[in-house]
Amino acid sequence: MQRFFIYLIIFIAVFLLFGWYFSNITLYLILSLILAALLRPLTNRLNDFHVMGQHIPRWTAILVSYIAIILFLVSIGLLFFPLINNQISILSSLDYEELYEQAKIPISRLEDWLINYQLIDSPRGELFDQIQKTLLETIAGIDVGKFISSIINTASSLFIGLLAVAFITFFLLLENGLFRRNVLNLIPNPYFELSVATFTKVEKLLSNYLTGLFIQVIVIFSIASLGLTFAGVEYALTIALFASVANLIPYAGPILGASFGIVVGISTGDYAGSTEINYLIFRILSVFAVVQITDNILLQPLIFSKSVKAHPLEIFVVIFAGAKIAGVLGMIFAIPVYTIFRVSIMEFYQGYRSYQIFKIKS
Repeated sequence: MQRFFIYLIIFIAVFLLFGWYFSNITLYLILSLILAALLRPLTNRLNDFHVMGQHIPRWTAILVSYIAIILFLVSIGLLFFPLINNQISILSSLDYEELYEQAKIPISRLEDWLINYQLIDSPRGELFDQIQKTLLETIAGIDVGKFISSIINTASSLFIGLLAVAFITFFLLLENGLFRRNVLNLIPNPYFELSVATFTKVEKLLSNYLTGLFIQVIVIFSIASLGLTFAGVEYALTIALFASVANLIPYAGPILGASFGIVVGISTGDYAGSTEINYLIFRILSVFAVVQITDNILLQPLIFSKSVKAHPLEIFVVIFAGAKIAGVLGMIFAIPVYTIFRVSIMEFYQGYRSYQIFKIKS
């Protein structure tokens, strides 16, 4: 039995090392597994349809599922297009000379305050000149060629990543359950029953978690869109969609959503003075306060505690560990990855105590 656990620890260590070294491939595989889990119900339903007495081929059902995803993404893009067009119009109509003159006023006041308290020892007006000089030097120091090259490299990497995820997801859906069967074939026969139980429980918990996240996005989008519409905020649906997706990022997501709402609300509205702007900010923050209360009291306990079955303190530590390892993506994928390892270890531990095969091996 000790030998088995030594092999298990070595396997986990090698798996983590492989995942870290080939981080891009690991990320593609994780995204493909998630996308396959989301598309599998639709693909299976389409595959069950009969046309002229024949099942729709599975590859056709997969392509239709892909088309549905593409149409969904296009509809989201169309939702954001009016806002982007509006922001471009606003930027193109700005009087930059006037903005330049207005920027001098607060900087001059700051400079006067620093001179009065002897925090700086420079002639009046030199602070603004220094800031202007620094900005010009920064702009002049930008290598346009490198900047364009970085954009091209980023776009090409994103395109390759999308192709890789689409390719892997296609075969995961085409060979339904093949990945699971191949992994189970590597398990020795004495531990096969326990491994199947572990896989089944992990799949169930992850399915519950993904379903819970989908419900969370829908509920937050509904509350935010209705609240912002009643509050008279323009582009309420766009703000609500951004906020519901950003909310998937633990802790930082709600702040991003509210900040985006305030920026869009101020930039797209026509307000006479600071009083109206402050009232707008109050309305937006009130809507997001209701959203967060609903999320924290109702949605998160339902999703995390019920589906993942982990203590809130565990979730807190795991999320910040994921952020330390992989930033925002680490925060998003921390809970599913933790669930896999947590359930696997617990199942094997219970198997060690309960299953007859372990008692015989000991």
